[in-house]
Amino acid sequence: MMLGKFREALGDAQQSVRLDDTFVRGHLREGKCHLSLGNAMAASRCFQRVLELDHTNPQAQQELKNASAVLEYERIAETDFEKRDFRKVVFCMDRALEFAPACHRFKILKAECLALLGRYPEAQSVASDILRMDSTNADALYVRGLCLYYEDCIEKAVQFFIQALRMAPDHEKACLACRNAKALKAKKEDGNKAFKEGNYKLAYELYTEALGIDPNNIKTNAKLYCNRGTVNSKLRKLEEAIDDCTNAIKLDDTYIKAYLRRAQCYMDTEQYEDAVRDYEKVYQTEKTKEHKQCLKNAQVELKKSKRKDYYKILGVNKNASEDEIKKAYRKRALMHHPDRHSGASAEIQKEEEKKFKEVGEAFTILSDPKKKARYDSGQDLEEDGMNMADFDANNIFKAFFGGPGGFSFEASGPGNFFFQFG
Repeated sequence: MMLGKFREALGDAQQSVRLDDTFVRGHLREGKCHLSLGNAMAASRCFQRVLELDHTNPQAQQELKNASAVLEYERIAETDFEKRDFRKVVFCMDRALEFAPACHRFKILKAECLALLGRYPEAQSVASDILRMDSTNADALYVRGLCLYYEDCIEKAVQFFIQALRMAPDHEKACLACRNAKALKAKKEDGNKAFKEGNYKLAYELYTEALGIDPNNIKTNAKLYCNRGTVNSKLRKLEEAIDDCTNAIKLDDTYIKAYLRRAQCYMDTEQYEDAVRDYEKVYQTEKTKEHKQCLKNAQVELKKSKRKDYYKILGVNKNASEDEIKKAYRKRALMHHPDRHSGASAEIQKEEEKKFKEVGEAFTILSDPKKKARYDSGQDLEEDGMNMADFDANNIFKAFFGGPGGFSFEASGPGNFFFQFG
């Protein structure tokens, strides 16, 4: 027992009580060995036998309480494992192992729960300790495989699962994990192949099927969500792509690729504040020139988005030609000219006057190549000496339509106007 060889010690203690069934110390030793090995029920019987022989034996009384405590920890752990409260199971097994330090069963259950909690190094350490003492322990081989599987090292994981099944062909957990690992690997590879071939619809279906195989595999599922997000972005389903990337980040908040993919989708949907936040997260983690440039671009677009959108005001796209900009100004200026709305309510007149000014302002900027270039690059026009508050839309209108007397509105009846050019 002092050498930690509890199985050998148990055999000796059992032989001693076979030789003399009234030997109190022999029964105590047997109970202590059973308890150390995690067999609390057998230990309890031994300590009860001691108390039959010596009703007031203090060691037997205490050890019987310890055995009862281990049985209770086992019961709670079994219930909590079914509830998937793995932290509670680890707690119970730690307490039980204080009384049963040589129990491989408790250690394996603890290691399995550590793996399910994502604490892979701790789980691997426990399993490796057992395998050093017993290289054929199927449960320990299973846990080693489980850690590799959850760390997305699926091929290596399968090897350990197969080894566990060689040692214990009816090992249900190893069998299920091996089947899931093979299926997950196959679906993911098929999805990747479909994506590379440009078959995005099939890739989406395969990644979705892969996500349904094992909800516990956090790292692999994070990659699958990100891959599906990439597929959705290719299909121009940008909001769905953002949702997929968000799910990937929820599973693995260190997953840089998911942040980058989501940030690009935010850029494409003009959600620039969210894009800046994601790029900031990426740059804080990996300070590369590329990430710095992405962040800078997002910040510029955010700044631009908070200014007036002159393209939107004129109703043209950002690649509009000079003629298209002129035509758009002509149409919008006539539509919002204050004289056209002279018979409207004061509120409408005020609104139309504001729009008329904005149309003139937009035309002033977009019709001048230098100002347009500055505007498109995100520069602050007021910093360049342009005070838009002092802008006179009427002067632009007169210049465009040929000066004083060159244009007038005439009413031909309620709400009807025609335009007269001089």
